[in-house]
Amino acid sequence: MQYAERPLLRRSFCFLLQKSDTMEIQVSDIGHIIQLSVAPVFLLTGVGTTMTVLTNRLGRITDRSRVLEERLRAGPDEESRKELQDELNTLYPRAHMINRAIIFSTACALLVSMVIASLFLGDALNVDLSKAIAVFFITAMFCLVLGLVFLLREILVATGNLHRSKIVPIERIER
Repeated sequence: MQYAERPLLRRSFCFLLQKSDTMEIQVSDIGHIIQLSVAPVFLLTGVGTTMTVLTNRLGRITDRSRVLEERLRAGPDEESRKELQDELNTLYPRAHMINRAIIFSTACALLVSMVIASLFLGDALNVDLSKAIAVFFITAMFCLVLGLVFLLREILVATGNLHRSKIVPIERIER
């Protein structure tokens, strides 16, 4: 049976088992690749932590908007209705900013993962992927910066609303 006639899975397995110059990976090479990928892995951990913060903020915004919408449905007086609507009008843009931050952070995580995969593939296949790795990494950094910018904008909007509504902090009861 010729190579091309074999089933696809079997051809793939045979390709991996073939001894060739392009697929020989030495233990020292793997160690070197792992050393190169440590920094992107730490970056990936940081991005994951940032995404946890972002999703928590989005959850709080969503919960607060549900409470306010429920109060609006209950039919408050006109003054309360305006206050509730004003607060809702600030929560919606905040949610959109956090969504954008999550999108850019997710793109950053995917691109960093592509950097790690490219490091291994480039060395395993003896292919120069340095330009692709550089493009992935630079794009990941832009996505990270944009995600953090949207997070900062959302924080500024949230704190600006606190100053505008002049919320007075609750006094602590001293025992």
